[in-house]
Amino acid sequence: MTDRATEILAGSKTIAVVGLSRDPAKASHGVAAVLQAHGFRIIPVHPSADELLGEKVYRSLTDIPEPVDLVDVFRPSADTPPIAEQAVAIGAKALWLQQGIVSAESRRIAEEGGLDYIEDRCTAVVRAVANLSAG
Repeated sequence: MTDRATEILAGSKTIAVVGLSRDPAKASHGVAAVLQAHGFRIIPVHPSADELLGEKVYRSLTDIPEPVDLVDVFRPSADTPPIAEQAVAIGAKALWLQQGIVSAESRRIAEEGGLDYIEDRCTAVVRAVANLSAG
């Protein structure tokens, strides 16, 4: 049986990672690297970096010039509603708040905007359990 998180990740090829860290020891960096290694296109969103994981970095979701399937968020819960609004604005298919991140307001914004919504789950764990690759 496949759960909704697995279905969403399996249907995603391009993933914008909001809060992708420069620090390879941080979860956001490691998770994005794992997803990238399994064929997912990673688009980093970071306030000041220029390149992460060999990809051009964008300051916000609204700066990304191509379609995004999934917005994967590594920011504190309180920071996520504006990210949810941007995810809706760019027409992303889904908003995913990483493990430990929960926001009723972000859920409301995403669902009212027609996005699938996952919270408090790790994309890398879901990928590993389901043995998913985007390639």
